Amino acid sequence: MTSTAVPPTRTPLLRSRVMAQSSKFNLPGTNAALVRRAAIAERVERAAAAKLILVRAPAGFGKTTALRQIHEQLSAAGVATAWITVDAADNDVPRFLSCLAEAVARLQIEDAAATSADAEAVALLEREGPPFALFLDEFETLQSAAVIGLVREVIERLPRNGRVVIGSRSLPDVGLGRLRVRGQLVEIGADVLRFSAAETAEFLRLRGLPALPPDTLELLHARTEGWIAALLLVSMALGSHEAAADFIQRLSGSGGAIAEYLAEDVLGRQPPEVREFLQRTSILRQLNAPLCQALVPRTDCAAMLERLHASSLFLLPLETESAEPNYRYHALFANFLRTQLAREHPEDLLRLHLSACAWYESVGRPVPAIDHAIEGGDYPHALSLLEQHGQRFVEQGRMRLLARWFAAIPPEQLKQHPRMQALYVWAVLFTQGASEGMALLAASGIESSEDPTIRAHVNALQPLLLAMLDRYDEANPIGRAGLARLPTAVPFADTVLINCMAHVTSVLGEKREAQRLLDAARQTQSSSVFNRMYTESTEGLLDIERGRFRQATARFRIAVDATTREADYSHTGGNAWAGVLYAAAMYEANELEACDRLLNVYLPLAREVGLPDHMISSYAMRSRLLFWRGDVDGALRTLTELETLGNLRKLPRVVATAKLERARMLMRQGNAYGAKEELDRADDKAVWERVARQRLPAHDVLDIGIARLRWEILFGDAAEALRRIDADLPAIDAEARVRRSRKLRVLKSMALWKLKQVDASADVMRDILLEGSREGFLRLIADDGVHVAGPIQAVLAPLKAAPEKSDPILLEYVQRVLEALGPDALAAEPAQAAAATDVPWQVEPLTQKEMQVLKLLAEGYSNSAMSEKLFVSDSTVRTHLRNINMKLGAQNRTQAVSLARRYGLIR
Repeated sequence: MTSTAVPPTRTPLLRSRVMAQSSKFNLPGTNAALVRRAAIAERVERAAAAKLILVRAPAGFGKTTALRQIHEQLSAAGVATAWITVDAADNDVPRFLSCLAEAVARLQIEDAAATSADAEAVALLEREGPPFALFLDEFETLQSAAVIGLVREVIERLPRNGRVVIGSRSLPDVGLGRLRVRGQLVEIGADVLRFSAAETAEFLRLRGLPALPPDTLELLHARTEGWIAALLLVSMALGSHEAAADFIQRLSGSGGAIAEYLAEDVLGRQPPEVREFLQRTSILRQLNAPLCQALVPRTDCAAMLERLHASSLFLLPLETESAEPNYRYHALFANFLRTQLAREHPEDLLRLHLSACAWYESVGRPVPAIDHAIEGGDYPHALSLLEQHGQRFVEQGRMRLLARWFAAIPPEQLKQHPRMQALYVWAVLFTQGASEGMALLAASGIESSEDPTIRAHVNALQPLLLAMLDRYDEANPIGRAGLARLPTAVPFADTVLINCMAHVTSVLGEKREAQRLLDAARQTQSSSVFNRMYTESTEGLLDIERGRFRQATARFRIAVDATTREADYSHTGGNAWAGVLYAAAMYEANELEACDRLLNVYLPLAREVGLPDHMISSYAMRSRLLFWRGDVDGALRTLTELETLGNLRKLPRVVATAKLERARMLMRQGNAYGAKEELDRADDKAVWERVARQRLPAHDVLDIGIARLRWEILFGDAAEALRRIDADLPAIDAEARVRRSRKLRVLKSMALWKLKQVDASADVMRDILLEGSREGFLRLIADDGVHVAGPIQAVLAPLKAAPEKSDPILLEYVQRVLEALGPDALAAEPAQAAAATDVPWQVEPLTQKEMQVLKLLAEGYSNSAMSEKLFVSDSTVRTHLRNINMKLGAQNRTQAVSLARRYGLIR
């Protein structure tokens, strides 16, 4: 691993888990030669094209040792490496990203040491450069779909020089099937990791034990089945047994039973004070002397920790900046110790957890205090602590933490604390989704409570849940009734309700009322970071519709930062609502790399708990980014996932929009018939009538009406499309729907260009570009691709002809828009070019392979994607493209596709 300095913004706890090697089973007396077995080395050597090396086996099979061997092998080959040992806390996306940034800072990637931004770390892993490998050990600890999805995205987007090495007890859900089919996966399982009889003998020799007779060695190997953890424990026990053969003969069972028997034998030979200390401190995730002293007061805990560390008795040091040394037990040994404690001293469990709880309370750390109260089964005390701190955690947006605690408390205990049930609904709403939150609210019975605090929560929750379920018409009257009851006993809930109703009234077209409510929310939000995020996000949406793009972007950034707990400038620690909106702002500004980094974090969260509009926006952006890169298959998979999600959640608007976006992609490919068919499938009358009636953020410029106008302009009756646009614009402008008006005018410019009205088309486009140069939006224009290139060039030509008389800001902006269309659009053919209907006699026929390349080119595939689909190299694809251009007389890819369609070679 490289020795790049770690950015100072990282926490000591994270730094302790991002190390050159993981501190798992340290095998005293062994060396790397023992575990550098040919089977593993051979697989790694064959893994040159692999994106993922997966080391999977049950606990104690030496996964980390194997990972360490791979680490040494890759390092010796000049590969930069970084290592993360995952723990349960990494199920929180911002925390995992911070730890990932730590690891990336240790890799030899350009600019890695210069940034402290967590999202930048994800982007750096996608860059071409020197070879690197990222190790993720104990991956089975990850249960969060959002974090696993983030790792899946990292693996999918790795450059050719990058790979991820995972150690896990279970199969990780990171797209193994796809990687396996592509030949990008190397799997190392328990069959490879088991020690052979010869390796078992060498292991015992290096542990300083006398050689065993061949039959005894064979028996040991048969009983342990090459399980490395069992062999380690056997070696400890054999050191005090004179009759090794008798001891091994008594071994029986397999798996966990062997580990328990051997660990008991080892533990049984420790002095009483050591056994007592080990068992009583096994409940701790992290050990230091003062904390241990609270659990074992009659022991000199500082000296005991030093003694255990020196004896390598499964006690592993943690690197922290604390003056007190900190340790943890190896997980396998800790599990066994806790089992022993529960079996031998069950009456002590509660006392020990309460002692730990009290110590954490005394140092002002309520989170581990509540953890220990729950783990010790003292649910009343846990609920008492939650009564003190729960509201603050809600206001801080720490919903996942609350959801975990409440799920662990028995329902009958929770029912005795109705106020905590209200907080539980908030937590479920923002971790599992609105449907689950609605079900929990109904089952809790708190809706009928007369407690003023509970009534305040219910007052806000009812309309918010309906709005998140896309039921704005139902949310409106309930929310208005709730507003009439303000103020209540809970200012936080009051402000949530005000923010919610600002969003609801905005969707229903009552913009002035929405603005009034937002102004009121600012006066009542106090210190609640969640409400600050909610207010800025909602007003940013109003700004977007009004065409105030720069102002909206500033609000979305503030909203994201409001719920970011660490100042890291990455904007990836905030709420999913604000995160998706900020990603959309980056997309509109054509900051595509920044948008992609944000989507890596926020799309999985939006999928779980976001509004339908956030799901639609995030998936549409991801699909367009993939298409822009030439990954057409990936873009289609993304839309299929969105459609499936809509069906599962019973959200017809999401389903229809996925089909609509697929139709848009087919239009970009020039597939008129396919696009028309998909538009017909997307035309759900009930959905689009509702979209026309309401002002839903995802559909300002993405609805069936605009999609059909685009199809008519590209493939049908452009004059009819122009007539419809002119008929619609006055009403749109009267409603101050500036963004939609701009999109319709982009389409108008395209229609005029198609009708050969070049000057009129340029005039319309010039006005749009002037507005864009002032506000900074770009993808609103550029998303129509080469079809807007002609009008933009017509605007640019006089600006370039007389630059001294031109607005330099407008000139620079127009050039940026053209660049956003891609290099092929810079030389797009003028609309007035003569149309041919037959292939000229001098055009040399294309070969079958060239026709395949041409068809994929027309569909938007990149060179690398074409090489993968055709099973040829990139250089072969480039050769075919040169031949196609030469034969058709084209200057670029766009002209080649255009001429091929004109000559009837492709549809």
